[in-house]
Amino acid sequence: MFSRILTIKSIENYSEQIKKLKTEIETADAIIVGAGAGMSASAGMRYDGERFEKYFSDFHEKYGIRDIYSGGFYPYDTLEEYWAWWSRHIFINRYDVSVGKPYADLLTLIKDTDYFVLTTNVDHQFQLAGFDKKRLFYMQGDYGLWQCSKPCCQQTWDNEEPVRRMVTVQKDMRVPTELIPYCPVCGRPMTMNLRCDNTFVQDKGWYAAAERYEEFIRRHKGLHILFFELGVGANTPGIIKYPFWTMTSENKNAIYTCVNYSEAVYPTEIKKQSICIRADIADVIRDLTVPVSNKPYRKAACRLQISGGRSCP
Repeated sequence: MFSRILTIKSIENYSEQIKKLKTEIETADAIIVGAGAGMSASAGMRYDGERFEKYFSDFHEKYGIRDIYSGGFYPYDTLEEYWAWWSRHIFINRYDVSVGKPYADLLTLIKDTDYFVLTTNVDHQFQLAGFDKKRLFYMQGDYGLWQCSKPCCQQTWDNEEPVRRMVTVQKDMRVPTELIPYCPVCGRPMTMNLRCDNTFVQDKGWYAAAERYEEFIRRHKGLHILFFELGVGANTPGIIKYPFWTMTSENKNAIYTCVNYSEAVYPTEIKKQSICIRADIADVIRDLTVPVSNKPYRKAACRLQISGGRSCP
């Protein structure tokens, strides 16, 4: 439904964009946050580079794995190796981690508004920051949950205690065989509750959150809604980005905001309803809460980042 536009030039500066967005936050009837991986990356939770080397240098040396994301898809020969990787993966991203500053600052910014958060992130940062659990929809799963590898039921299980034990006792990139988790219903091996294919389990909690999100959308239909997109890339745009575009185009009172360091885009059809900021999320959220200097906004032409959208400088 959206046309393909290749380039656009901006004459606005950064502070003007921040002022516009701040006004929208203060006047909106409701704010719907859509958060992707860029939000956690801005908080320092990167999946490559120094952080990867710190925790997974042995896996890199043995298997040639180059980042935390790809390591989750590696075809390990044994379950002992699989769970050595995944217990570390879960531990450093879910349990042995503090609240990222962008998350804490975002809560300060919107806590007194009528908000809801839709996120593809699975690291629990929103709850750690203190967001209301009933205003969150973790659509893609949670590092803190396991499910049956060939789902015999639509159930999930908390994994903190066994994960901590695996991390403590693993040796030579293997966990003891007796620690391998099996489904308590059918006896098959467990796996992560992450949406990777059609075996993803949507349990009662998932459906309850989905219903609350849909009800939030219904209650605010036609009102002044701020669709506040943070760090959503082109990997799964059909979950947050495209629906936000569509709902903005269908509601003349809605505003779409995209904050992304490299992929800040919007379709030309909602140009007048869009605020597009190509900058670090942590900086933007910080500047929304404090006075900002009149930093020049880049005026270079932009490339198309996503089919059907414009990218901002």
